[in-house]
Amino acid sequence: MSLIYLVRHGETNHNAEARGLGRADVPLSPLGIQQAAALARRFERVPLDEIATSPLQRALAVARAIAAPHGLPVEILPELTELDVGITEGLTYPEIRQRFPEFFAAWSGDDPTSVCMPGGESLADLAARLEPLAADLIHGPERVLVIVSHNFTLRVLVCLLLGIPIVNFRNFRLDLASITTISIQHRRAAIQALNDTSHLESTLNLAGPARSVST
Repeated sequence: MSLIYLVRHGETNHNAEARGLGRADVPLSPLGIQQAAALARRFERVPLDEIATSPLQRALAVARAIAAPHGLPVEILPELTELDVGITEGLTYPEIRQRFPEFFAAWSGDDPTSVCMPGGESLADLAARLEPLAADLIHGPERVLVIVSHNFTLRVLVCLLLGIPIVNFRNFRLDLASITTISIQHRRAAIQALNDTSHLESTLNLAGPARSVST
């Protein structure tokens, strides 16, 4: 049986300010650095075979923190990069609604999977680049693997692993620095834990109100 730990990166200033975040390569905030340390402690005694990450520094910093106690290399996978949000990068939701009303209406509809971000990707585009990775996780060798990535990327990957339509990405949330655990046995994926943030209790005094917006 394989165990796949899907880890969302820690907080950035974009997240704290509720601004959209896609390919912009911004660092972790002070709270995000604390969250990375909490994630490292959470995995310190978990036997791991591999650690893979998005190339963006907010994910890479978390992956390196987790890898350090294990002496493991970090594999950078471009397909784990966040959805390209195009010219909505850095905008708040009210700003997006005001500047791109037709896009916002389509994105807010029942099935936004083929709706392209203005100047960027659609969820269908994101799924297409993640499909080979999902197939490798399902059909590849047994392993214990940590994957550090982003909001939309991880939610679409969960849908692909479970074999459900990607429109279901809205039916669950993955908070900043959360862990979602998926087991794979006999080429079938099952959720063992979803959006686990119990390891972040030591960071709550720094966090203030809950922050989970943006990517």
